[in-house]
Amino acid sequence: MSYKGPQGNKLAILKALNKGEFVSGQHLGESLNISRAAVSKHIKSLQEMGIDIFKLSGKGYKLNHSVPLLDEPAVNQYYQALSGQEKQLEVMPIIDSTNSELMRRVQNKLPIHSGQVLVAEMQEAGRGRRGRTWQSPFGANLYYSYYWRLDDGLQAAMGVSIAVGLAVYDALKALYGLEVALKWPNDIYLNNKKLAGVLVELDGQVEGPCHLVIGIGINLQMPETASQQIDQPWTDIASHSHELDKDRLVAHLTYALDERLAQYQVSGLTEMVTQWNALNAFAGEVVCLSTGQRQWRGICEGIDAQGGIVLRQDGEVKSYYGGEISLRKEVTE
Repeated sequence: MSYKGPQGNKLAILKALNKGEFVSGQHLGESLNISRAAVSKHIKSLQEMGIDIFKLSGKGYKLNHSVPLLDEPAVNQYYQALSGQEKQLEVMPIIDSTNSELMRRVQNKLPIHSGQVLVAEMQEAGRGRRGRTWQSPFGANLYYSYYWRLDDGLQAAMGVSIAVGLAVYDALKALYGLEVALKWPNDIYLNNKKLAGVLVELDGQVEGPCHLVIGIGINLQMPETASQQIDQPWTDIASHSHELDKDRLVAHLTYALDERLAQYQVSGLTEMVTQWNALNAFAGEVVCLSTGQRQWRGICEGIDAQGGIVLRQDGEVKSYYGGEISLRKEVTE
């Protein structure tokens, strides 16, 4: 299955607009040796990908925001500077979902190495937890998946999303000085607004090798047109930092995941529980835990040694586990 991103003339037009100034249709047509009508058609196609391009009579076309495109060699250069090693890292323009692609490779027994990374500029079927759609306009956000093989069976993978949340925290703190909060089981908040989400998918046996595909979506520069589909308060990195370098972010995120997963493999969550609880977005708050059929209310006490969420209910403390549980802050009138 192949997904085509902006290629040829489309990509050339995007790069010309990416300099942040108005460019006339005539200039674009002459530089690419195509007609004005063809330029207009390519612009329309880019807009349909969610790229925010506007036209001003007499001046031409302009990008509402610049769209920094990923550059595979630059990511590898940044990664090597951090780790001293090379990494199997692949950048695709458009894909259905980075998680789906890595999981297909696992299930079809195609060559795949632990630590392999796949990043895309746009997802046509990006997924969040519980079947939700992850908004994926072209170039605006980070769509990232990391494959990890764990040889200790499915049970050993139970707390991985805790380690992944801390890796996202590590990368954003190191790069932008941002102090994010973590919402169990796998959301990243900044100033009470969602900044990023994690989706860990598993394939394997109760005992024996377990394949994990760790998907991370980070809002970078979300256009207003795409944000209308989001059903909760959100923010993006561009609202908090002017130094948005996607290549550097991918390198730092990959390095942070390498470190946290290595730590997890050696000592599980032993050293991470206290760290995670210090970043708990709902610490001491009254929350509602829901599986769709059942609901529980209680005060959020953080996570336990296995990565389950701990609620205080009527003076008793109880842990809950499972990826298909939703946690929301209880809204009091």
